[in-house]
Amino acid sequence: MKRLAIIVALLPAAVSAQMDGHAHGDYVMGMNLGTATEGGQGAFAALAEIVSLLSADPDTDWSKVDIGALRRHLQDMDQLAMTVDAVEKPIPGGLKITILRDSPGAKAAWRMVPAHTPVLTAETGWKSDVAVQEDRIIWTVTSDSAEAQVRGLGFFGLMATGNHHPAHHLAIARGAAPH
Repeated sequence: MKRLAIIVALLPAAVSAQMDGHAHGDYVMGMNLGTATEGGQGAFAALAEIVSLLSADPDTDWSKVDIGALRRHLQDMDQLAMTVDAVEKPIPGGLKITILRDSPGAKAAWRMVPAHTPVLTAETGWKSDVAVQEDRIIWTVTSDSAEAQVRGLGFFGLMATGNHHPAHHLAIARGAAPH
């Protein structure tokens, strides 16, 4: 038992010595553990994924590709997820969400919420209406059968609902969709 305790105690030093000169995670005690799969933080990984798809597609029209537009869209997504101040109010059947123009992240919301509203309806069947006013956006989402789900998701969950984002990102990069 003492031997096992000594081996366990020395294991971190042995692993560290074995990995000297190797990238962390590639080798541990001579065993190849594979390669890294994450291309960086979220936005960089999304850009890398799209660049890889475009590069692999022989039909890519490089004269129309706009990775900068995709980057701006990913910045909007980050602002929306991290800084928007959305005020949520339960209403019969769902939720009323208000975002003031002078609140953090509002510019991103002004670009994204009106575009997402019809997509949410198409993907879920829920009623999704947006009113863009001079000083606020009012987004109303209701459902006869999913009221609790709409409320539980709230603004951020509703914005993340659906599996259209990867295809949308590819379309933006190809120059075929607004960001």
